Amino acid sequence: MKRKHIIPFLLSGLLIGFSACDSETDEGTGTAKMEVRLTDAPGDYEEVNVEIESVQVHKEDGDSEDGWITLDEIHPGVYNLLDFANGRDTLLASANLPVGHISQIRLVLGDDNTLKLKDGSVVDLQTPSGQTSGVKLQIDAHLESDVTYMVLLDFDAAKSVVAKGNGGYNLKPVVRTITKAIAGGIRGKVTPAAYKPGIYVISAANDTIGGFANDNGDFLIKGIEEGTYTVKFYTEGAAHDTTVEGVNVSKDQIKDLGTVELPE
Repeated sequence: MKRKHIIPFLLSGLLIGFSACDSETDEGTGTAKMEVRLTDAPGDYEEVNVEIESVQVHKEDGDSEDGWITLDEIHPGVYNLLDFANGRDTLLASANLPVGHISQIRLVLGDDNTLKLKDGSVVDLQTPSGQTSGVKLQIDAHLESDVTYMVLLDFDAAKSVVAKGNGGYNLKPVVRTITKAIAGGIRGKVTPAAYKPGIYVISAANDTIGGFANDNGDFLIKGIEEGTYTVKFYTEGAAHDTTVEGVNVSKDQIKDLGTVELPE
């Protein structure tokens, strides 16, 4: 039977923006998007392969198992940490999470962990039994409604691989973790709502994110990076189109345009 090694990591160097959204959403309601990405500091090996099966975050203080949430959009597999050195990274998992406090993060590792040495030989990376529960360290992170956050797991391959006296190697993950808000959004209300416009958010480089107003005229376009945008409202036949120029979006806020009146 495959063993699962559950290794909690401190979210050190936490860099989350705490600005309140421009919307009227009450604190403590709604969701935020979290992405967990993997990067690496170089090590003196050909490959450092780690099998990652699951990524979880803890939403409560203390060690209760009830507080763990598994990120549902996971990319499990064996990752060569050295593929993600020198500023490269890869998406491990993401999820929409309830707003509020996050205290820990942990990876669930499989058994397929190996090390390829400079001479081309491949040896197993053993995870010591004492690390199946790991060292639990508390953090203080807060997710705001509708904002997108990134958690970057920066493995130190050189420090994470420890040679044993018998010629084998242990995997003792050393990870520097950075968390930050990376995208905000735009919300508002169109009137008359019956026109149900399509909405294009267009950057200076002509990159476009789209969405629609609902039956009440409300709209929310999320995942917009920091910058200045043109917001165009398109209606059938173009008779009721309108454009809002110079909309400034912060990476840790939802910009509220208020009520946008479409021409009759």
